[in-house]
Amino acid sequence: MSIFADLACQFIDGEWRAGSGSWDIIDFNPYDQEKLASITVAGVDQVDAAYRAAERAQRDWALRNPYDRRQVTERLLRLIEEREEEIVEALVLELGGTRIKAAYEVRLAKEFVREAIQLALRPQGRILPSPVDGKENRVYTQPAGVIGVISPFNFPFLISMKSVAPALALGNAVVIKPNQNAPITGGGLIAKLFQDAGLPAGLLNVLITDIAEIGDALIEHPVPRVISFAGSDKVGRHVAAVSAGHFKRVILELSGNSALIVMDDADVDYAVEAAVFSRFVYQGQVCMAANRVLLDRAVEAEFTEKFVAKVAALRTGDPRDPRTQIGPLINTFQAEALTSVVDRAIAEGATPLLRGRTEGNLVEPSVLAGLPADSALHGQELFGPVALLVPFDGEEEAVRIANDTPYGLSGAVHTANVERGVRIAQRIVTGMIHVNDGTVHDEPQVAFGGEKFSGTGRLNGESTVEAFTTQKWVSIQHERSPFSL
Repeated sequence: MSIFADLACQFIDGEWRAGSGSWDIIDFNPYDQEKLASITVAGVDQVDAAYRAAERAQRDWALRNPYDRRQVTERLLRLIEEREEEIVEALVLELGGTRIKAAYEVRLAKEFVREAIQLALRPQGRILPSPVDGKENRVYTQPAGVIGVISPFNFPFLISMKSVAPALALGNAVVIKPNQNAPITGGGLIAKLFQDAGLPAGLLNVLITDIAEIGDALIEHPVPRVISFAGSDKVGRHVAAVSAGHFKRVILELSGNSALIVMDDADVDYAVEAAVFSRFVYQGQVCMAANRVLLDRAVEAEFTEKFVAKVAALRTGDPRDPRTQIGPLINTFQAEALTSVVDRAIAEGATPLLRGRTEGNLVEPSVLAGLPADSALHGQELFGPVALLVPFDGEEEAVRIANDTPYGLSGAVHTANVERGVRIAQRIVTGMIHVNDGTVHDEPQVAFGGEKFSGTGRLNGESTVEAFTTQKWVSIQHERSPFSL
């Protein structure tokens, strides 16, 4: 596709530039290893150039009427709608996800852009009383400044856009570093859309690079005031530590190990549908995926039989084929690592109710039961098509098992008694949890984020306004203050 050749560049201060680094990132189709693009990485000098351009442009942008800023976002939405098929195709090729997954990603991205249109007008000032006679306290909500956005490979268009669009609408400038497995759909494509929507030069910059080339320059640089990062908890911990050392605000959306709990009174057939989707959407490469399916022993046998049968029927193959439900993992490293995890689980005593084969980057689904309770695998994120079935006896044990993980991003509870489900949900230490639904959800107006090792801060709706703005107190003394030492 020409989109990959056309956008295989750095985008700095409104110009498409070759990278100044010392090596190239090769963008591959994860299914057939077709070379989509070769991109020379950005160097430290270009990190500085991008941030300095953003800093210059942001000063005037922050002073622009928010109705003017909103118009750019409105044009962006129209462009996404006009080019939707091209964007979907690019996502399928670069990420190896099915067309259904790609279409869902674009559809949800449009909802976040619609929300960003509204957010442009959301910041409000306040006048607060003072105990001092004659004093007026004004609190202004202002753009934070320049935002650094580091996005992942799994939903690159959506996750980049849900930070970039509102940050710009609120008067900030942005520098994106997309994941090197998704440099176009997570970076260059977004820059092109904003450029065509009439965003002034310098306000959005894209750096395709890697820590091996630039070290921590992206987060140590003095210009950005906020870093919005989505990715693994291992990298997120480093981003948080470095950012804190430079007094930067961080929004971290990190790894998960969600539990989908099926209680004794659940609709088993419906719970099976929810669990299969929650575990195997985009090959399980989703931070909110249901790593663990917890089953009350009263429904364990029925659920297991139906779940294994449904998973066994999933079709693995070319994501461009409309019949495919499971495409490739993003790269060979991930495929081999996940295969090793399954081998380890079986060696520890797990029973493979379904054991998928690995061919290249294609990893067929596996379903494991009977993993010893003391296995470390219960507590870690499994980023691929592997489901762990874990039985429990009663509500107390379900809550204990669900919470027995360092992560707390999402989850689900299935029960015929909605209030019982809510009661259980409130006891799970997680940022998000859903009663009688799947674990994978994101909505523009609802606070999104995790607890424990799954991150800090929230995005979406008012949380986004808080993340990408700052408050300034201006007091006015209308009378004369008495000063005495």
